[in-house]
Formats: sequence, C-alpha cells, structure tokens
Amino acid sequence: MSPAPKIPSLSPSRSNDFMQCPLLFRFRTVDKLPEPPSKAAAKGTLVHSLLEYLYDIERPNRTVEAALDLMPRALNALNARQPDLDEAFSGPEEKTAWLGEARGLVERYFSIEDPTRLEPAERETHISAVIGNDLRIKGIIDRVDVTPDGAVRIVDYKSGKSPKPQYSHSAAFQMRFYAVAMRASRGITPKMLQLVYLGDGQVLRNEPTEAELDVATEKIISIWDDVRRSAEREEWRPKTSRLCDWCHFQPICPAFGGTPPELEPGKSQKVWLAPPTLFSATENDTETDGQA
Repeated sequence: MSPAPKIPSLSPSRSNDFMQCPLLFRFRTVDKLPEPPSKAAAKGTLVHSLLEYLYDIERPNRTVEAALDLMPRALNALNARQPDLDEAFSGPEEKTAWLGEARGLVERYFSIEDPTRLEPAERETHISAVIGNDLRIKGIIDRVDVTPDGAVRIVDYKSGKSPKPQYSHSAAFQMRFYAVAMRASRGITPKMLQLVYLGDGQVLRNEPTEAELDVATEKIISIWDDVRRSAEREEWRPKTSRLCDWCHFQPICPAFGGTPPELEPGKSQKVWLAPPTLFSATENDTETDGQA
C-alpha cells in the first residue's frame, strides 16, 4: 500500500520567508538547500529547551541555579538535533563564550517572570488547523497559560532584543498566526499574546480581537494563494532588502549576480500543490514537505 500523499502546510517562519523573499522560500522549502549551522539560532534553541525543562521542576525549586543545572541535558538534545554545530565555532573559546551568553539569557528570564508563580498548561505544543478550506497551518507554541476562569495566554520566548517598531511586524504576525491556528483548531480566541525578549528583558503584549484575527486569517490565506501561484508558474522571484546582508544564499541569488541551481521541472507543484480533497479539518498533524 503506497503512503498517503504529503500535504503542504504553512508555518509562521515559512510565511515570513515568502514575504521576505520568494526565492529564499524556494531555496528552503522546494530545493531544501543546506545552510550552515547558525550560532544565534542554536543559542535560541538551547535557551528554549532550558526554559521548557525548567517547568518540569516542582514550583518552589525553580531557581536560576536549578535552570542552569539543566544545561547538559539541553546541550545533549541540541547536539542530537545539530551534530555539526561545533563547525560554527572557531574553537573552544568561542563556544565557551557562546554558552556564557546562553546562561546570561536564562538568568535574565528570572528578572522578567517568576516561574515559581506559573504553572503552564502546555509547553512546546504543536498546533495545527485548516483554514480557507484547503490550507493547513501549523506551528510550535513555546508556552500556553490558562487562568482559573479559562482565559488563554500564548507566550513566545525570543533570545534576541526587542525589535524597533519598523521591524516588529514579523514577530507580531507570528503570534497572530498562532492565535488564528488556536481559534480554528480549538475554537478558542487567546486573551493575550505575549512576546518575551530575553536579549533586553522587554515584554510585548497584545490582546487580539476577533476582527484582528479575521484580518490575520485573510493575510495568511493571501500568502498561501501567492505561494500556490508561484508554484504553478515555477516562478520564485528574489526580493531585496536589508535582510539580504544576512542571507546565506546571496552568492547564488540573481539579484547579486549569482545563478540559482536549476529547478527540476514540476518539483514546485509536487511540493506545494495538493488536491483540495486531501485536506480535512480533523486530519492528524503529520510532518510535511512544506513545513518549517
């Protein structure tokens, strides 16, 4: 019996990739080109794991010291996911400094929230929903808090500093994406969306309205429609911005005189187009080609 067809889906990160640059989206989700390990991204993953494990500890014992004692466990998990991580460092001294930065972020967390007063309902929870009849959206929420009266708060940790207002739209979109998925899958509109920036200790909060989530839903569907059109035409155009300075694919980007690898005919359609009949609002959440 042949395996069931994989259904494409959008995550917040892949949606942001497409909005940033359709060619970047192609490189990551169609070509699946390898990228070198990122020290910044790995540090974020490490700190996220530490904060997840922290809430396994009984509430009175959630101290800075207890959190830092979890570092070996979190490092082992990170190395299992990224066995080539050491290649990102010039040597042991740089990695030691990197670990020190991660510890500093965990220590700062305790100046932002008191984990002895929190009991998350969910941590690192996968959420998936179908919107607009044929679009599956999914993501991983760092933390879900629920008050005694049932109000829901979605919390996301960021290892960097809070962005300037002109660059804050990406993080705001991510949080509303999660809220849209929760509303569509569980029938719950979160009372609050909270971004915790460990880099500078800032906390950004938003109480989304139904109207705002309706707008966000239409935005996600619009991105999906653009992705499908690009897949149908096998046309993934570069879009330049200041973010190009940090893009690993710049040497093969035509906007900078490079040549992308030849795209296998029909590959875009295979990855990003699927018969609408394959979609079901109750379908189990599975790994897909188009997932972040």
